[in-house]
Amino acid sequence: MLALEINRIQTNPMKKFLFALLMSGFYLSLGSKTVIHAGYLFNTDNASIEPEMSILIENDIILDVLAGYISPETDDLYIDLTGYYILPGLIDMHVHLTSQSSSRAYIERTTLNAADYAIRATKNAEKTLLAGFTSVRNLGDADSITISLRNAINKGVTLGPRIFSSGTTISTTGGHGDPTNSLNLNFTSDPGPEEGVINGKEEAYKAVRHRYKQDADLIKITATGGVLSNAKNGQNPQMTMDEIKTIVQAAKDYGFKVAAHAHGAEGIKRATQAGVDSIEHGTLMDKEGASLMREKGTYYVPTLLAGKWVADKALIEDYYPPFVEAKALEIGPQLQSTFSMANQAGLKIAFGTDSGVSPHGENAKEFKLMIDAGMSEKEAILSATLNASDLLGKNNEIGSLAQGKLADLIGVSENPLEDITILETVDFVMKGGKVVKQP
Repeated sequence: MLALEINRIQTNPMKKFLFALLMSGFYLSLGSKTVIHAGYLFNTDNASIEPEMSILIENDIILDVLAGYISPETDDLYIDLTGYYILPGLIDMHVHLTSQSSSRAYIERTTLNAADYAIRATKNAEKTLLAGFTSVRNLGDADSITISLRNAINKGVTLGPRIFSSGTTISTTGGHGDPTNSLNLNFTSDPGPEEGVINGKEEAYKAVRHRYKQDADLIKITATGGVLSNAKNGQNPQMTMDEIKTIVQAAKDYGFKVAAHAHGAEGIKRATQAGVDSIEHGTLMDKEGASLMREKGTYYVPTLLAGKWVADKALIEDYYPPFVEAKALEIGPQLQSTFSMANQAGLKIAFGTDSGVSPHGENAKEFKLMIDAGMSEKEAILSATLNASDLLGKNNEIGSLAQGKLADLIGVSENPLEDITILETVDFVMKGGKVVKQP
């Protein structure tokens, strides 16, 4: 008989060794299943906390969730979390694992290589997972870095969340996402659909096909200007209706969902009318745009943390180039009020931070900003679990603790419905049945 109780590891050298194996990514098959005793469990069906629950896991799948503490069988792996509140693994629907906020970020475009960004992304992925985010949607990078990282994580080569990557963002010439923006003429070129830059319907379709060839999981477009691109306008429409419609149609042909970066009101409306699945940021959304999104069932991914971060950093002299500084001061502070309006308007909201703009591993700070803007704690948690999995099209796999779902779960020491900030200090993380962090 070998019943491994995680909370007693530190007192037993053999148990310390066994847990080290778990932490290194090797699943220890000590028996037929894993049994977790949860002191309190967040039920996504009714957004309530249920006391004294048992979670049965086999390999990476939840076999059952039962009321009361069932007795482990002789060969079961037993994990005692009776003093913790257990939730589904959190999902961040907007990250950039290759990015890292810095006053040197714009210089790094000419000094760092793809390998440098890949190493950075690997470290950021680990930080994200240990912060309790077991799945993320990576919305834009170069050189297929997060696609390769996704594959490496899935193979157990390195530690990180379950990644759904858009590959390279699709933008327009000179638009937010054009990789040659603001570069010295000696470094510029005329990038095309393969590099994520389109002009017209034909190139729009070709860009989607390139993302398919790239083995991306979804499509990300920049329907308007952006804050951090070194260009004058952060809100103007930068894709025609025909271009967006073509991308959406092509995406459907290839089984992709489409996420649309959009700050300005007109770009939000165009993207929504064209049939995108989500609006990212949505900073200057008006009531007409919100109504259209509600009518179409379009998700809103607010990224409040990014808005606060850029507004704060713009107050530091020379942290951003002049164009970026002006946009950050104008657009950043508006996100919170827009979110409040969108929430009151009844939009479907999925959790997203734009981490990479803000530091990785601090994703959960988004929750407090959502609460401050009028969302309830229950709704905020659902936005990062059920709603996020729905937007991903993965409700049958993640987003709740239920029979047949992947065993992604986290544990915290206090009730998040009473203090949402406890999610900023996660004590226990399990991804796919593997313990990656313990109290």
